[in-house]
Amino acid sequence: MKIMSARNAKNRFGEFLDSARREPVVVTKNDRPVGIMISIEDAADTLLPEFLLDKEPGYDGWLFDKVSATLARVDSGATRLRGHDEAMTQLKERLRARVPGKTA
Repeated sequence: MKIMSARNAKNRFGEFLDSARREPVVVTKNDRPVGIMISIEDAADTLLPEFLLDKEPGYDGWLFDKVSATLARVDSGATRLRGHDEAMTQLKERLRARVPGKTA
């Protein structure tokens, strides 16, 4: 991970952007981290787009209904919650099944 001062990022903005396309760049001010720049491709693999992109009309209501229905199934005993370790194990197994030859 590259580190660049805010002043250098400002004065060498093109280089700053090029660096961020290759790897995350931590921006510092007075030798303290104040921000981080990542490529749009890296951001797409995070929850960041959820906060930045406009949602379709009705999305929040749809999501609320889905979460409410899931909680109702848990409350009724129709489904159960999994602990973190169990959920991560299941997620890794699903990822391995989707991408042969890769380990999660």
